[in-house]
Amino acid sequence: MATTAVATDQAAWHRLISLHATVEHQLAQSLQRRHGLGLSEYRALAELTTAPDGERRMQDLATRIGLNQSSVTRLIARLESAGFAYKDLCPDDKRGVYAVITEDGRKRQSEAAATYGTTLSESLTAAAKGDPRVAGLVDGLRGA
Repeated sequence: MATTAVATDQAAWHRLISLHATVEHQLAQSLQRRHGLGLSEYRALAELTTAPDGERRMQDLATRIGLNQSSVTRLIARLESAGFAYKDLCPDDKRGVYAVITEDGRKRQSEAAATYGTTLSESLTAAAKGDPRVAGLVDGLRGA
């Protein structure tokens, strides 16, 4: 691969990583300030809300939200302390542990969903306005 193509790819990747970091930071701030939820906590609740019966195997949940097993165990412990989720054993396989959303968890996720969506859209729009090269990334994400 030509050196200029490598440099171009690296620059594009850096813009994508920078966009990701900026948006994640803004999402985390908004969710924490308005709903007392961390970004991973919100994503876990959102994932559990859409899961059949409101539950997922812990390992599956970890994969879906991009955390390792240890991190998702601590995450569910925090959600359990807040009354938003609990752990349950698989009836067929006692080694299998599920994360299960509570009604309070559904309510908190539902309240936070609008904040998440609005913050995401506003963050992407602001980033696109700030740099025409990032605008192309945002347009691509939005399917424009």
